[in-house]
Amino acid sequence: MNMFKPVDAKSIEEYFESLPESRREPLEFIQTLILDTAPELSPNFIYNMPGYGKFQYTNSKKKVLDWPVIAIASQKNYMSIYICALEDKEYIAEKYKDALGKVSVGKSCIRFKKLENLNLDTLKKLIQIAAQSPGLC
Repeated sequence: MNMFKPVDAKSIEEYFESLPESRREPLEFIQTLILDTAPELSPNFIYNMPGYGKFQYTNSKKKVLDWPVIAIASQKNYMSIYICALEDKEYIAEKYKDALGKVSVGKSCIRFKKLENLNLDTLKKLIQIAAQSPGLC
């Protein structure tokens, strides 16, 4: 069972094309911010969402998977940014949640409804941290 929202897209381009403009524009903006901030995190389409960078992750079933360092997704009621990195043994999204703006945060997930609710300076800092120490979740 896939824990992420099923989509028909098979690439990042198809993913963005399938979104309504109200979701496509902010997520494309976030993608550009990721690519400009951490160009070493190569784009890939993984687990039904655009991902950036990847690392080997062992899931609860002891299966080793390629997992994105950062991923973005359009969910039913919000948009998400997943950042899989730690700083001082803390998930960076949780560590910096008070500085991220009007968002909901859980471990490595940042949920937001509007781009303007997100503190982009803090997000950029998290992208930089993730690019330096990815895949530690």
